[in-house]
This record gives sequence, structure tokens and C-alpha cells, in this order.
Amino acid sequence: LCLTEEEKRLLAQEGVTLPGTLPLSQVGWGGSGLGRERGGGSVGQDSPLCPPTQTEERILKKVRRKIRNKQSAQDSRRRKKEYLDGLESRAAACSAQNQELRKKIQELEKLNGSLLQQLQALIKQTSTKAAQTSTCALV
Repeated sequence: LCLTEEEKRLLAQEGVTLPGTLPLSQVGWGGSGLGRERGGGSVGQDSPLCPPTQTEERILKKVRRKIRNKQSAQDSRRRKKEYLDGLESRAAACSAQNQELRKKIQELEKLNGSLLQQLQALIKQTSTKAAQTSTCALV
């Protein structure tokens, strides 16, 4: 059985060492679906094809499961980062929009106060004119 370059690299990163007594570099065997490459190893190229032992299968399954778990964790962290980045950008956009709306509220309150003063002045003006009305008599 042969490990892919990715598996070897990830094994080295994980610090997992495979025992040297197992014939992991034999010509690939496709019986259990664990062998991914054929003829890639230098040891055992002339040896006959044989299924991996239970120990080999167990170790390879464990190694490949660790690799899948690590890749899954990396994907999960990447998705979480993308999600958080999206939330942060939305929060920044909402804060900017809030600031604009606060400014608009202040402007409208100022305009409302001005219009209220004009209305009160007009009401006062019309009430004083009503008091000055006089009557005319025609003779």
C-alpha cells in the first residue's frame, strides 16, 4: 500500500510515525479501497500483490481518519472565519447607516422646530389682527 504525498505530508505535520516493520510501500492493492496508487513504492515492487494485514488496515484507517478530521476542522475554521467576516462587514455597514440616520433625525428635528416657530408666529399674528377688527356703518 502506498500513501499519497498529501497523506505523507499531513502525517509528518501531525507527528504520526508509522512503524517501519509494516510493508506500507508495497505495490498498491485495491481490494479494500485503501490503496490509492499502484507501483509507486520502491520497496516490494517485485513482490506479489497481497491484501494488507488487519494491523496495516487499522493503522491506515486511523491515519486517514486523522487526515480527514484535520481537513474537516480546517474547512470548519475557514467557514467560521468567512461567516464572522461577513457579520463584521454587516455590523460596520449598519453602524454607518445608523450614523447617517441619526444625522437625518437631527436635521429633521431642527427643521420641525423651525416650522413650529413659524406656525406659532403666524397664529400669534392672526390672533392680533382679529382683535383689531372694527365695524363700519354705511349711512
